[in-house]
Amino acid sequence: MTSAPRIDTADTVRRANAARPQRRSSRASALLALPGAVALLAGLDAALLLLDLPAPVTAARLRDVHGVLLVLGFVGCVVALERAVALRAAPGFVAPGLLGLGAVALVTPLPGTLGGTALLLGTLALVAVYVPLWRRQRGDVVLVQILGAVLAAGAATLWLGGVPVPHLIPWLAGFVVLTVAAERVELARIAVPASTERGVLLASGAVTVATVAALLWPRVGYPALGLAVLGLTGWLASHDVARRTLRGHGLARFTAGCVLEAYAWLAVAAVSWLVGGPVFDGERYDAVVHAVFLGFTISMIMAHAPMVLPAVLRIPLTFHPVLAAPAALLHLSLVLRLWVGDALHVTAAWRVGGALNIVAVLAFAVLMAWSAVTTSQSSQSKRSAR
Repeated sequence: MTSAPRIDTADTVRRANAARPQRRSSRASALLALPGAVALLAGLDAALLLLDLPAPVTAARLRDVHGVLLVLGFVGCVVALERAVALRAAPGFVAPGLLGLGAVALVTPLPGTLGGTALLLGTLALVAVYVPLWRRQRGDVVLVQILGAVLAAGAATLWLGGVPVPHLIPWLAGFVVLTVAAERVELARIAVPASTERGVLLASGAVTVATVAALLWPRVGYPALGLAVLGLTGWLASHDVARRTLRGHGLARFTAGCVLEAYAWLAVAAVSWLVGGPVFDGERYDAVVHAVFLGFTISMIMAHAPMVLPAVLRIPLTFHPVLAAPAALLHLSLVLRLWVGDALHVTAAWRVGGALNIVAVLAFAVLMAWSAVTTSQSSQSKRSAR
Protein backbone atom coordinates (compact mmCIF):
# COMPACT_ATOMS: atom_id res chain seq x y z
CA MET A 1 0.00 0.00 0.00
CA THR A 2 1.47 3.29 -1.08
CA SER A 3 1.63 6.12 1.39
CA ALA A 4 -0.03 9.45 0.67
CA PRO A 5 2.30 12.12 -0.67
CA ARG A 6 3.74 14.35 2.02
CA ILE A 7 2.39 17.88 2.04
CA ASP A 8 4.93 20.54 2.97
CA THR A 9 2.68 23.04 4.75
CA ALA A 10 5.39 25.68 5.11
CA ASP A 11 6.18 25.53 1.39
CA THR A 12 2.49 25.77 0.53
CA VAL A 13 2.14 28.87 2.71
CA ARG A 14 5.20 30.46 1.11
CA ARG A 15 3.80 29.82 -2.36
CA ALA A 16 0.43 31.26 -1.38
CA ASN A 17 2.02 34.37 0.12
CA ALA A 18 4.15 34.87 -3.00
CA ALA A 19 1.08 34.53 -5.24
CA ARG A 20 -0.99 37.15 -3.38
CA PRO A 21 0.84 40.22 -4.77
CA GLN A 22 0.46 38.81 -8.29
CA ARG A 23 -3.28 38.27 -7.77
CA ARG A 24 -3.65 41.80 -6.36
CA SER A 25 -1.66 43.18 -9.29
CA SER A 26 -3.79 41.32 -11.84
CA ARG A 27 -7.01 42.56 -10.20
CA ALA A 28 -5.71 46.14 -10.18
CA SER A 29 -4.64 45.83 -13.82
CA ALA A 30 -8.02 44.49 -14.88
CA LEU A 31 -9.83 47.25 -12.98
CA LEU A 32 -7.64 50.02 -14.40
CA ALA A 33 -7.97 48.63 -17.93
CA LEU A 34 -11.72 49.31 -17.91
CA PRO A 35 -11.45 53.13 -18.26
CA GLY A 36 -9.03 52.56 -21.13
CA ALA A 37 -11.66 50.39 -22.81
CA VAL A 38 -14.23 53.15 -22.23
CA ALA A 39 -11.87 55.65 -23.86
CA LEU A 40 -11.47 53.36 -26.88
CA LEU A 41 -15.23 52.92 -27.32
CA ALA A 42 -15.89 56.64 -26.83
CA GLY A 43 -13.16 57.50 -29.32
CA LEU A 44 -14.63 55.13 -31.91
CA ASP A 45 -18.07 56.62 -31.28
CA ALA A 46 -16.60 60.07 -31.91
CA ALA A 47 -15.06 58.74 -35.12
CA LEU A 48 -18.53 57.80 -36.37
CA LEU A 49 -19.70 61.34 -35.65
CA LEU A 50 -16.75 62.83 -37.53
CA LEU A 51 -17.56 60.57 -40.48
CA ASP A 52 -21.15 61.87 -40.40
CA LEU A 53 -22.42 58.37 -39.66
CA PRO A 54 -25.01 57.27 -37.04
CA ALA A 55 -23.42 56.78 -33.62
CA PRO A 56 -24.75 55.32 -30.34
CA VAL A 57 -23.80 58.48 -28.40
CA THR A 58 -24.10 61.91 -29.98
CA ALA A 59 -22.72 64.21 -27.30
CA ALA A 60 -21.27 67.32 -28.93
CA ARG A 61 -18.06 67.19 -26.86
CA LEU A 62 -17.03 63.83 -28.33
CA ARG A 63 -16.02 65.40 -31.64
CA ASP A 64 -13.61 67.74 -29.85
CA VAL A 65 -11.96 65.10 -27.64
CA HIS A 66 -11.72 62.30 -30.22
CA GLY A 67 -7.93 62.40 -30.62
CA VAL A 68 -7.14 63.03 -26.96
CA LEU A 69 -9.40 60.16 -25.88
CA LEU A 70 -7.75 57.63 -28.15
CA VAL A 71 -4.11 58.68 -27.70
CA LEU A 72 -3.87 59.75 -24.04
CA GLY A 73 -7.00 58.02 -22.72
CA PHE A 74 -6.66 54.65 -24.46
CA VAL A 75 -3.05 54.25 -25.63
CA GLY A 76 -1.70 56.24 -22.67
CA CYS A 77 -3.63 54.09 -20.20
CA VAL A 78 -2.38 50.87 -21.83
CA VAL A 79 1.25 52.04 -21.86
CA ALA A 80 1.08 53.27 -18.26
CA LEU A 81 -0.52 50.02 -17.13
CA GLU A 82 2.20 47.97 -18.78
CA ARG A 83 4.91 50.11 -17.16
CA ALA A 84 3.20 49.82 -13.76
CA VAL A 85 3.24 46.03 -14.01
CA ALA A 86 6.91 46.15 -15.00
CA LEU A 87 7.67 48.38 -12.00
CA ARG A 88 5.98 45.93 -9.62
CA ALA A 89 5.13 48.67 -7.11
CA ALA A 90 1.76 50.08 -6.07
CA PRO A 91 2.63 53.77 -6.83
CA GLY A 92 3.12 52.81 -10.45
CA PHE A 93 -0.63 52.29 -10.86
CA VAL A 94 -1.31 55.98 -10.17
CA ALA A 95 -0.48 56.87 -13.79
CA PRO A 96 -2.98 54.51 -15.50
CA GLY A 97 -5.54 55.39 -12.84
CA LEU A 98 -5.33 59.11 -13.54
CA LEU A 99 -5.26 58.66 -17.32
CA GLY A 100 -8.32 56.41 -17.16
CA LEU A 101 -10.10 58.82 -14.81
CA GLY A 102 -9.36 61.74 -17.12
CA ALA A 103 -10.66 59.86 -20.16
CA VAL A 104 -13.91 58.93 -18.43
CA ALA A 105 -14.37 62.51 -17.18
CA LEU A 106 -14.08 63.80 -20.76
CA VAL A 107 -17.11 61.79 -21.87
CA THR A 108 -19.30 62.97 -18.98
CA PRO A 109 -21.00 66.35 -18.45
CA LEU A 110 -18.22 67.31 -16.00
CA PRO A 111 -16.10 70.36 -16.95
CA GLY A 112 -13.55 69.54 -19.61
CA THR A 113 -10.77 71.06 -17.55
CA LEU A 114 -11.31 68.37 -14.92
CA GLY A 115 -10.63 65.59 -17.40
CA GLY A 116 -7.75 67.53 -18.94
CA THR A 117 -6.15 68.07 -15.54
CA ALA A 118 -6.40 64.36 -14.73
CA LEU A 119 -4.77 63.51 -18.06
CA LEU A 120 -1.96 65.96 -17.36
CA LEU A 121 -1.36 64.52 -13.90
CA GLY A 122 -1.48 61.02 -15.38
CA THR A 123 1.20 61.82 -17.97
CA LEU A 124 3.39 63.41 -15.29
CA ALA A 125 2.92 60.29 -13.16
CA LEU A 126 3.99 58.21 -16.18
CA VAL A 127 7.20 60.25 -16.42
CA ALA A 128 7.75 59.60 -12.70
CA VAL A 129 7.30 55.83 -13.21
CA TYR A 130 10.33 55.80 -15.50
CA VAL A 131 12.61 57.18 -12.77
CA PRO A 132 12.85 53.91 -10.79
CA LEU A 133 12.85 51.98 -14.06
CA TRP A 134 15.86 54.03 -15.15
CA ARG A 135 17.62 53.32 -11.87
CA ARG A 136 16.94 49.61 -12.40
CA GLN A 137 18.16 49.59 -16.01
CA ARG A 138 20.28 52.55 -17.16
CA GLY A 139 19.91 52.06 -20.87
CA ASP A 140 19.20 54.09 -24.00
CA VAL A 141 15.84 52.34 -24.39
CA VAL A 142 14.56 53.74 -21.09
CA LEU A 143 15.69 57.23 -22.09
CA VAL A 144 13.68 56.92 -25.32
CA GLN A 145 10.61 55.94 -23.31
CA ILE A 146 11.14 58.94 -21.02
CA LEU A 147 11.28 61.24 -24.07
CA GLY A 148 7.97 59.76 -25.24
CA ALA A 149 6.34 60.30 -21.85
CA VAL A 150 7.62 63.90 -21.76
CA LEU A 151 6.00 64.53 -25.15
CA ALA A 152 2.73 63.11 -23.80
CA ALA A 153 2.93 65.45 -20.80
CA GLY A 154 3.68 68.34 -23.15
CA ALA A 155 0.64 67.50 -25.28
CA ALA A 156 -1.61 67.33 -22.21
CA THR A 157 -0.24 70.66 -20.92
CA LEU A 158 -0.71 72.44 -24.24
CA TRP A 159 -4.20 71.01 -24.76
CA LEU A 160 -5.25 72.07 -21.28
CA GLY A 161 -3.87 75.53 -22.11
CA GLY A 162 -6.11 75.79 -25.17
CA VAL A 163 -3.85 74.74 -28.05
CA PRO A 164 -6.01 73.06 -30.74
CA VAL A 165 -5.52 69.32 -31.28
CA PRO A 166 -4.34 69.68 -34.93
CA HIS A 167 -1.31 71.62 -33.65
CA LEU A 168 -0.61 68.87 -31.10
CA ILE A 169 -0.48 65.96 -33.54
CA PRO A 170 3.36 65.93 -33.59
CA TRP A 171 3.41 65.72 -29.77
CA LEU A 172 0.83 62.93 -29.62
CA ALA A 173 2.51 61.10 -32.48
CA GLY A 174 5.92 61.50 -30.82
CA PHE A 175 4.63 59.91 -27.62
CA VAL A 176 3.35 56.85 -29.47
CA VAL A 177 6.25 56.51 -31.90
CA LEU A 178 9.02 56.79 -29.30
CA THR A 179 7.27 54.45 -26.88
CA VAL A 180 6.77 51.80 -29.55
CA ALA A 181 10.31 52.28 -30.86
CA ALA A 182 11.72 51.53 -27.41
CA GLU A 183 9.51 48.45 -27.09
CA ARG A 184 10.70 47.09 -30.44
CA VAL A 185 14.36 47.68 -29.56
CA GLU A 186 13.87 45.76 -26.31
CA LEU A 187 12.39 42.85 -28.26
CA ALA A 188 15.17 43.00 -30.86
CA ARG A 189 18.10 42.97 -28.43
CA ILE A 190 18.97 39.43 -29.40
CA ALA A 191 19.75 40.82 -32.88
CA VAL A 192 20.90 44.37 -32.08
CA PRO A 193 24.25 44.84 -30.29
CA ALA A 194 24.05 47.16 -27.29
CA SER A 195 26.50 49.54 -29.00
CA THR A 196 24.07 50.20 -31.87
CA GLU A 197 21.17 51.12 -29.57
CA ARG A 198 22.62 54.63 -29.42
CA GLY A 199 21.22 55.09 -32.92
CA VAL A 200 17.60 54.90 -31.76
CA LEU A 201 18.35 57.35 -28.93
CA LEU A 202 19.85 59.90 -31.33
CA ALA A 203 16.95 59.51 -33.77
CA SER A 204 14.46 59.85 -30.91
CA GLY A 205 16.20 63.00 -29.69
CA ALA A 206 15.90 64.43 -33.20
CA VAL A 207 12.17 63.61 -33.22
CA THR A 208 11.73 65.38 -29.86
CA VAL A 209 13.57 68.54 -30.97
CA ALA A 210 11.66 68.60 -34.26
CA THR A 211 8.36 68.23 -32.39
CA VAL A 212 9.06 71.39 -30.42
CA ALA A 213 10.17 73.15 -33.60
CA ALA A 214 6.94 72.13 -35.36
CA LEU A 215 4.96 74.03 -32.74
CA LEU A 216 7.16 77.13 -32.68
CA TRP A 217 8.27 77.35 -36.33
CA PRO A 218 5.89 75.14 -38.36
CA ARG A 219 7.39 75.87 -41.79
CA VAL A 220 10.76 74.55 -40.71
CA GLY A 221 9.68 72.21 -37.94
CA TYR A 222 7.32 69.96 -39.90
CA PRO A 223 9.81 69.03 -42.65
CA ALA A 224 12.43 68.47 -39.95
CA LEU A 225 9.98 66.26 -38.07
CA GLY A 226 9.24 64.29 -41.22
CA LEU A 227 12.95 63.73 -41.81
CA ALA A 228 13.55 62.68 -38.18
CA VAL A 229 10.60 60.28 -38.14
CA LEU A 230 11.64 58.83 -41.49
CA GLY A 231 15.16 58.29 -40.16
CA LEU A 232 13.86 56.59 -37.03
CA THR A 233 11.51 54.42 -39.08
CA GLY A 234 14.34 53.35 -41.37
CA TRP A 235 16.56 52.49 -38.41
CA LEU A 236 13.83 50.42 -36.78
CA ALA A 237 12.85 48.60 -39.96
CA SER A 238 16.46 47.72 -40.76
CA HIS A 239 17.18 46.29 -37.30
CA ASP A 240 13.84 44.75 -36.37
CA VAL A 241 13.70 40.97 -35.98
CA ALA A 242 10.31 41.09 -37.75
CA ARG A 243 12.15 40.90 -41.09
CA ARG A 244 13.25 37.37 -40.19
CA THR A 245 10.27 36.18 -38.18
CA LEU A 246 7.97 37.07 -41.09
CA ARG A 247 9.09 33.75 -42.58
CA GLY A 248 7.90 31.92 -39.48
CA HIS A 249 4.47 30.59 -38.59
CA GLY A 250 1.57 31.40 -36.30
CA LEU A 251 1.96 34.23 -33.82
CA ALA A 252 5.53 35.07 -34.91
CA ARG A 253 4.46 35.62 -38.51
CA PHE A 254 1.32 37.54 -37.51
CA THR A 255 3.32 39.88 -35.26
CA ALA A 256 6.00 40.46 -37.88
CA GLY A 257 3.43 41.28 -40.55
CA CYS A 258 1.67 43.83 -38.33
CA VAL A 259 4.97 45.43 -37.32
CA LEU A 260 6.29 45.84 -40.87
CA GLU A 261 2.97 47.22 -42.11
CA ALA A 262 3.03 49.68 -39.21
CA TYR A 263 6.45 50.94 -40.30
CA ALA A 264 5.13 51.44 -43.83
CA TRP A 265 2.25 53.64 -42.61
CA LEU A 266 4.58 55.66 -40.38
CA ALA A 267 6.80 56.29 -43.39
CA VAL A 268 3.76 57.58 -45.30
CA ALA A 269 3.10 60.19 -42.59
CA ALA A 270 6.78 61.12 -42.36
CA VAL A 271 7.04 61.70 -46.13
CA SER A 272 3.90 63.83 -46.04
CA TRP A 273 5.44 66.08 -43.35
CA LEU A 274 8.79 66.17 -45.13
CA VAL A 275 7.40 67.09 -48.55
CA GLY A 276 4.18 68.93 -47.70
CA GLY A 277 5.14 70.77 -44.52
CA PRO A 278 2.54 71.91 -41.94
CA VAL A 279 -0.97 70.51 -42.16
CA PHE A 280 -3.85 71.30 -39.80
CA ASP A 281 -6.99 70.36 -41.72
CA GLY A 282 -8.32 68.89 -44.94
CA GLU A 283 -7.66 65.60 -46.65
CA ARG A 284 -3.89 65.52 -46.13
CA TYR A 285 -4.40 66.11 -42.41
CA ASP A 286 -6.85 63.18 -42.31
CA ALA A 287 -4.34 61.01 -44.15
CA VAL A 288 -1.40 61.88 -41.90
CA VAL A 289 -3.34 61.50 -38.65
CA HIS A 290 -4.79 58.11 -39.52
CA ALA A 291 -1.56 56.81 -41.05
CA VAL A 292 0.07 57.42 -37.66
CA PHE A 293 -2.68 56.54 -35.21
CA LEU A 294 -4.42 53.74 -37.12
CA GLY A 295 -1.87 52.39 -39.57
CA PHE A 296 1.07 52.57 -37.17
CA THR A 297 -0.36 52.64 -33.64
CA ILE A 298 -3.29 50.22 -33.92
CA SER A 299 -1.26 47.84 -36.07
CA MET A 300 1.45 47.78 -33.39
CA ILE A 301 -1.20 47.18 -30.72
CA MET A 302 -2.56 44.26 -32.73
CA ALA A 303 0.97 42.90 -33.10
CA HIS A 304 1.73 42.95 -29.37
CA ALA A 305 -1.68 42.37 -27.77
CA PRO A 306 -1.46 38.53 -27.81
CA MET A 307 1.82 38.78 -25.86
CA VAL A 308 1.27 41.86 -23.67
CA LEU A 309 -2.27 41.23 -22.41
CA PRO A 310 -1.49 37.87 -20.75
CA ALA A 311 1.50 39.47 -18.99
CA VAL A 312 -0.36 42.60 -17.85
CA LEU A 313 -3.81 41.19 -17.01
CA ARG A 314 -2.69 37.65 -16.09
CA ILE A 315 -5.22 36.32 -18.60
CA PRO A 316 -4.17 33.27 -20.64
CA LEU A 317 -4.59 33.70 -24.38
CA THR A 318 -4.22 31.36 -27.32
CA PHE A 319 -3.27 32.78 -30.69
CA HIS A 320 -5.77 32.01 -33.45
CA PRO A 321 -5.05 32.65 -37.13
CA VAL A 322 -8.44 34.36 -37.38
CA LEU A 323 -6.82 37.42 -35.73
CA ALA A 324 -5.23 38.11 -39.10
CA ALA A 325 -8.67 38.95 -40.54
CA PRO A 326 -9.26 42.25 -38.63
CA ALA A 327 -5.59 43.18 -39.13
CA ALA A 328 -5.95 42.75 -42.89
CA LEU A 329 -9.24 44.66 -42.83
CA LEU A 330 -7.54 47.54 -41.00
CA HIS A 331 -4.88 47.98 -43.67
CA LEU A 332 -7.19 47.46 -46.65
CA SER A 333 -9.70 49.95 -45.25
CA LEU A 334 -6.89 52.45 -44.67
CA VAL A 335 -5.84 52.14 -48.31
CA LEU A 336 -9.47 52.79 -49.30
CA ARG A 337 -9.74 55.76 -46.96
CA LEU A 338 -6.36 57.42 -47.54
CA TRP A 339 -5.74 56.66 -51.19
CA VAL A 340 -9.18 56.55 -52.80
CA GLY A 341 -10.89 58.80 -50.25
CA ASP A 342 -8.28 61.44 -49.38
CA ALA A 343 -5.88 61.37 -52.33
CA LEU A 344 -8.48 60.88 -55.08
CA HIS A 345 -11.16 62.98 -53.30
CA VAL A 346 -13.85 60.27 -53.30
CA THR A 347 -16.02 61.09 -50.27
CA ALA A 348 -17.92 57.80 -50.30
CA ALA A 349 -14.66 55.82 -50.20
CA TRP A 350 -13.39 58.00 -47.34
CA ARG A 351 -16.57 57.34 -45.35
CA VAL A 352 -16.72 53.60 -46.09
CA GLY A 353 -13.02 53.22 -45.35
CA GLY A 354 -13.45 55.05 -42.05
CA ALA A 355 -16.37 52.84 -41.06
CA LEU A 356 -14.35 49.71 -41.89
CA ASN A 357 -11.47 51.08 -39.78
CA ILE A 358 -13.83 51.02 -36.80
CA VAL A 359 -15.13 47.54 -37.67
CA ALA A 360 -11.54 46.23 -37.80
CA VAL A 361 -10.66 47.60 -34.36
CA LEU A 362 -13.85 46.30 -32.76
CA ALA A 363 -13.53 42.90 -34.44
CA PHE A 364 -10.00 42.51 -33.12
CA ALA A 365 -11.13 43.41 -29.58
CA VAL A 366 -14.00 40.90 -29.77
CA LEU A 367 -11.71 38.13 -31.04
CA MET A 368 -9.21 38.81 -28.27
CA ALA A 369 -11.99 38.54 -25.69
CA TRP A 370 -13.19 35.32 -27.32
CA SER A 371 -9.65 33.90 -27.20
CA ALA A 372 -9.37 34.75 -23.49
CA VAL A 373 -12.70 33.09 -22.67
CA THR A 374 -12.04 29.91 -24.67
CA THR A 375 -8.48 29.59 -23.34
CA SER A 376 -9.71 30.01 -19.76
CA GLN A 377 -12.45 27.42 -20.25
CA SER A 378 -9.96 24.98 -21.77
CA SER A 379 -7.55 25.47 -18.85
CA GLN A 380 -10.35 24.87 -16.32
CA SER A 381 -11.41 21.70 -18.14
CA LYS A 382 -7.86 20.35 -18.09
CA ARG A 383 -7.50 21.11 -14.37
CA SER A 384 -10.82 19.40 -13.65
CA ALA A 385 -9.74 16.35 -15.64
CA ARG A 386 -6.50 16.10 -13.68
